[in-house]
Amino acid sequence: MPRVVDKVDQCFERDLVGIGDLVYCEIMRASAPPVSATRSPPSCYRCRNSTWVGFNIAEQSAANYRLLRSKGVTVRKTIDVLIGTFCAENGHRIVHSDSDFDLMAEHIGLDVL
Repeated sequence: MPRVVDKVDQCFERDLVGIGDLVYCEIMRASAPPVSATRSPPSCYRCRNSTWVGFNIAEQSAANYRLLRSKGVTVRKTIDVLIGTFCAENGHRIVHSDSDFDLMAEHIGLDVL
């Protein structure tokens, strides 16, 4: 099975990768040393210059969280529900290395690569 990094590389080759503010936050949270707030996103990422979470996505994310819980699915991090909901609502395919997205996929219509 291909690694996530290999899948992302293939998507870059086809110009299919983009990240938004929430994913950028996840990347920067794990970066060492800490990145200053004034630094721009790495040039290798095709960043969407937009905010993913507005009230509509927040509301739908909460509804998705409740739906998932009613199905016995517990997503460990709220940010994952927000990212998954954004992608599902906007028809974006997600490449990931987090099992929470696989759990969400069939219930919220998330397209996982």
